[in-house]
Amino acid sequence: MRDFSLAILAIALAGCGVAPDTREPVSRAPTSGSGSANWERPQARQCIAELGRSGSQFAPLPDRMYGAGCSTLDSVQLERVGGDLGPLTVTNLGPLACPLANDFAAWARYGVDRAARQILGSPLVRIETMGSYSCRNVAGTGRLSAHSRAEAVDIGAFLLADGRRISVKDGWNASAKEREFLRVVHRSACKRFGTVLGPDYNAAHHDHLHLEQGDGSFCR
Repeated sequence: MRDFSLAILAIALAGCGVAPDTREPVSRAPTSGSGSANWERPQARQCIAELGRSGSQFAPLPDRMYGAGCSTLDSVQLERVGGDLGPLTVTNLGPLACPLANDFAAWARYGVDRAARQILGSPLVRIETMGSYSCRNVAGTGRLSAHSRAEAVDIGAFLLADGRRISVKDGWNASAKEREFLRVVHRSACKRFGTVLGPDYNAAHHDHLHLEQGDGSFCR
């Protein structure tokens, strides 16, 4: 197990190009969970290398099968993502599929942080999520949600350096600047994720943005 853990750490750090910080490592080897992540596969190894290069801080997780079609494969525990001016904290995240984590990191930096500075005049410091993995169906259907594979994340609010908290629930129809900001980050998400759902889609999404991994272009 020790050799496996060291191998994962080496893979993650290879994508960062820097020595590990012993106080706050860029990546950690998994410490618990049943099964083991197959991070030796080239596609998976490339994914965490890319995530490391983005400046994100994360831990590769072991593969888990939960039954009922639910699983977390090639997933990571994402703690922070890189921003132009420094790391951006992400809260309330569970396992996140590595490809989704890369899309999320890019969106946070280029679609959210820059929009916050340009529109609201203050850098972003934190993205508050409403979770990622959850073994559940799409509401009102018998079809498993992308959350059941850790391939979706729900965004509730954004905290700025000046102390302002812009929530999807309260800001979608608030001041002109807040409305503009939230719609810009929504449109930006539509360029990176297969499915993006917001308050204009239905009542179930009145308080969050649903960002889902995929090759489609369903943006509402």
